[in-house]
Amino acid sequence: MKKLFISTMMLASFCAATAMAEDMTGFISEAGCGAKHTGADAKADAACVRTCIKKGSAPVFVSDGKVYKFDEASLAKAKKLAGDKVQVSGTINGDTVSATSIKKAS
Repeated sequence: MKKLFISTMMLASFCAATAMAEDMTGFISEAGCGAKHTGADAKADAACVRTCIKKGSAPVFVSDGKVYKFDEASLAKAKKLAGDKVQVSGTINGDTVSATSIKKAS
């Protein structure tokens, strides 16, 4: 019984650690190109991302070379800043971001 309790607590701690609130800076790209767009070529990257999103591709968040999907509640916020360098506040669970706020980064 003691082992079960300890195992349960360790699992709960791990799950809590993977869904911690974070502030991250990155770029809003789109699912088809993902990390190919980093905002390094601001005009070209932004134009491509916005065009693809208008055609139905989902926005994604690229930070430090990693690509994160947005949860359903965050998609509208992300689409508004497609192609921009942004700061995202929220939680990351696996490869999915739940954004409480998304704003342009300076």
